[in-house]
Amino acid sequence: MARSKRSGIKQPGFLTRMRASLNRGNSWLTYDLRNLLPGETIDQDALDELEARLLTADMGVDATSRIMERVQSLYDGGRITSRKQLASALKEPMSDVLKPVEQPLNVERESGPFVMLVTGVNGVGKTTTIGKLARKYVDAGYSVMLAAGDTFRAAAVEQLQEWGEQNGVSVVAQGTGADAASVAFDAYARAAAQGVDVLIADTAGRLHTQDNLMGELAKVKRVLGKQDTTAPHETMLVVDATTGGNALAQARSFHDSIGLTGLTVTKLDGTAAGGVIFAIAETMALPIRFIGIGETTEDLDVFDAERFVDAVFSDRSA
Repeated sequence: MARSKRSGIKQPGFLTRMRASLNRGNSWLTYDLRNLLPGETIDQDALDELEARLLTADMGVDATSRIMERVQSLYDGGRITSRKQLASALKEPMSDVLKPVEQPLNVERESGPFVMLVTGVNGVGKTTTIGKLARKYVDAGYSVMLAAGDTFRAAAVEQLQEWGEQNGVSVVAQGTGADAASVAFDAYARAAAQGVDVLIADTAGRLHTQDNLMGELAKVKRVLGKQDTTAPHETMLVVDATTGGNALAQARSFHDSIGLTGLTVTKLDGTAAGGVIFAIAETMALPIRFIGIGETTEDLDVFDAERFVDAVFSDRSA
């Protein structure tokens, strides 16, 4: 049946909180251009220092080069002579890097549950992200079910069950050490029988270098595919922005192993190297679905390239 519910809802006030979160500390995301440019005059040394800061912030060579080529061209043409002009010159190429991956997740389907398989290494906030997503979809009018596929850790199952209770949604779980594919199979069958709109399946946290565990993820995908040839409809990787370049390595490895369709980037409020979001966008070209800037449900929202870049620059940077 066709569904008319809303998805991809942007939370009011998120931009304000994101700007406040990003403009803390001394990272490239939060720097005041006055610290970089103590005087009004822009010179080549200042541009070289800016490029070094972007690289240090794990933006990556490709994204940094793309952005700085545009800035250098404007500088060489005499169109950048002040801090305000430099800030303006940075925003456009930064947005150009991120805009192609600004792709909100559409969960609309004519029949059967929309299945979201959520993956990631331990500590990135994967299970918490699932709980927040469940809240958002419930608030948007969808029926939601959760599958506790992280069967290695009893605490992970308990955490997901707590989120289920808070959000008023069912959680399908089995015993510790149960086959994750079996949990997914059972959850899909129940969701389909009950006419659930969205099924979000947790998975065990694993290092991207653990081939045997990556194989288990592939098995979960195969089992879901046997029940619905189009499932899972979203295979999402959650990465922690504070891990810098390692987040990019994780994205590459997971994508090579199981084929990702989207990313969620968490902990942007605590990072001194948040430039990795640009590196991932430039080198992976995978949709960034959501970003997280804090602990509450309201601190996870749909990724918007333009407002992310706007939030990078405080009013003082102009």
